[in-house]
Amino acid sequence: MDGIIVTGRRTDARAPLTGVTGLESTPVVYALSPSTDPADTSVVSDDRGGARLAMEHLLATGRTRIAHVTGPEHHAAARDRARHAVEHLEAAELGLSTGRVHFGEWSEAWGRRAADAVLRTAPDTDAFFCGNDQIARGVADALRERGADVPGEIAVVGYDNWDTMALASRPPLTTIDMNLAEIGRVAALRLLEAIDADATPGMHTVPCRLVVREST
Repeated sequence: MDGIIVTGRRTDARAPLTGVTGLESTPVVYALSPSTDPADTSVVSDDRGGARLAMEHLLATGRTRIAHVTGPEHHAAARDRARHAVEHLEAAELGLSTGRVHFGEWSEAWGRRAADAVLRTAPDTDAFFCGNDQIARGVADALRERGADVPGEIAVVGYDNWDTMALASRPPLTTIDMNLAEIGRVAALRLLEAIDADATPGMHTVPCRLVVREST
């Protein structure tokens, strides 16, 4: 075995493979889920940039009363996207429409419940930035059931660009693409460099991109 790419389903940092018998001299690159050791090579998505793209897009469309609905607070992706969204709003001298982040589940059911909770608290909310596309689809469903015009009255932005969710939503979702294919490509390149004894340790960040559809 010439090398290993270690990945996971979450963006939470993970313990390195250090000390695993037989792998002492095997090059390792961590993709999406970074190593907790800064001396390792990790390739990750730019959640800060992704949140910035979402908020800049909503602000550019004239939205100023933005709610943020996301997944479990113990997930790094939920915490990081929420923190950066709030930071960007504060830089624009704005705040979240309900005054807080709505942490919950990565599910459509949570999106529906959260949309109702947000609009009870802040009925003048004019946009939702959601932590993933499942939540955003649930939000869009709840808004449609209320008779709200999306995006005329309320805009919705998701995260992940998961086609199964984003394209099947009514309306199709504007969302943030994490560029997972590019993360894989860069991780493979970093591993080939390490195999050739030309490793580039540290955190390598891959930019996200905004995909605009009918929900904004």
